[in-house]
Amino acid sequence: MKARRTALITGASSGIGEAFADVFASEGFDLVLTARREERLRAVKARLEERDGVHAELIVADLERPDAAARICAELEARGLKIDALVNNAGYGVPGSFLSSSWDVHSRFLQIMVAAVAELTYRLLPGMVERQYGRIINVASLAGLVPAPAGHTLYAAAKAFLIKFSESLSHEVRQNNVLVTALCPGFTFSEFHDVTGTRAMMDRMPGWMWMSAAAVARQGYDAVMQGDAVVVTGRLNSTIATLVRILPQRLVVGLGRRIGREYRKA
Repeated sequence: MKARRTALITGASSGIGEAFADVFASEGFDLVLTARREERLRAVKARLEERDGVHAELIVADLERPDAAARICAELEARGLKIDALVNNAGYGVPGSFLSSSWDVHSRFLQIMVAAVAELTYRLLPGMVERQYGRIINVASLAGLVPAPAGHTLYAAAKAFLIKFSESLSHEVRQNNVLVTALCPGFTFSEFHDVTGTRAMMDRMPGWMWMSAAAVARQGYDAVMQGDAVVVTGRLNSTIATLVRILPQRLVVGLGRRIGREYRKA
């Protein structure tokens, strides 16, 4: 009997991360789920093992810690687990102006959004190259493709890094049957805005602008399996990304400023 492939998903306790666990399990992958909330991880594990007959391992970790990626990989080795697919999903936003938060807050943000992604990828990539199979999804954002308004200053920058990182790495390792995708969702139903304290602001957005986490994860899975280096989810978001490329930048930047001012009034 052919052994199952195994997918490691960060931030797997809710939202897009949990949705990715659903998709990979439905496609026959065993799972390694990591996040900070053990109780939530156990609930996801139990549900997917019962529904899909897969095996799920849990590693409770906080990727804000500089040693977290190394500790996760050491735990994988100790358990004899080889990772065939990696979903770098864990993350959050820091609302407000750049100077309204302490450097400690920004440092922890960059650790989870940039450093942990790069390190986990770096540590797990050699095994994928050696086995001539790998799939890596970096959950970026439409925000990384459009001019950034005031506020969330590092968020768009971090997501833009993920996009360029994914594009470049995709070119490097495609010959080894390792496919890399930057997934760029727009507004997605999840706990993201509850964590950042911007739920009331986001509730002002019309419902047709939002996508479900399940739809986003499915598009991400299909994209990496097809070898797409960058995918923007949904027609609306794809249209926005296209318009940003073709419209005069002065117009696009001005529109972004007006939208930012409007929603900061909430």
